[in-house]
Amino acid sequence: MDTLFVGCHVASAPSPKRSHTKAHQQPLQEIRVCTNRACRKQGSFQTLETLSGIAPPNVAVKSSGCLGKCGAGPNLAFLPDGIIVGHCGTASRCLEVMFGGRDNSKTSLDALALRKRADVEFENKNFSEADLLLSQAIDLKPLGGLHVTFKCRSLVRMELGNYSAALQDANEALLLAPNYSEAYICQGDAFLAFNNFDLAEQSYLAALDIDPSIRRSKSFKARITKLREKLARVE
Repeated sequence: MDTLFVGCHVASAPSPKRSHTKAHQQPLQEIRVCTNRACRKQGSFQTLETLSGIAPPNVAVKSSGCLGKCGAGPNLAFLPDGIIVGHCGTASRCLEVMFGGRDNSKTSLDALALRKRADVEFENKNFSEADLLLSQAIDLKPLGGLHVTFKCRSLVRMELGNYSAALQDANEALLLAPNYSEAYICQGDAFLAFNNFDLAEQSYLAALDIDPSIRRSKSFKARITKLREKLARVE
């Protein structure tokens, strides 16, 4: 694993799978959404957004090129089986392909709608209102997307200065999705707020181990700089 801090003690990052014994262990599946021209005209970007928002942590949703059934879109491919499913342009169809028509699946769409409203409130710095909306979404107990909602509420509660609750939400997200790099970053932020530098470092390293591309992120670099500055003050 990469070393982030030259001259500082670097603890080993916790293994995401071993650290959270209650995490779901279903095999990862993948849904590819065609975003080529024909499917794009039929609303595939909205389908991609909806499926990404309601997906459980064991299902990855990604865009793809043409799946060869133009005119029957938006088209999806289920991997690794390679099954192609067409006419997925409505929210109800998204629920059907994701959850197989389970009776309580609509709660995932309702929770997603609340999370989108919370995103707007967060951007407007209405953090208390965002917290309320995300709490309502969590109370719905959606079939998918719950790990993302806990992560979002962790971010909100950091802004509210409620670091204990922010840490708890990050941990809840990781219980549901132990390979969720964004939740590890939230966990690290909470540890950093408590000046628990070793644990903050471990969390950031775990995020980097899962997604090495974040090394180039300005926000991730800013976190590492902040951690280094805090470490320098106590040395």
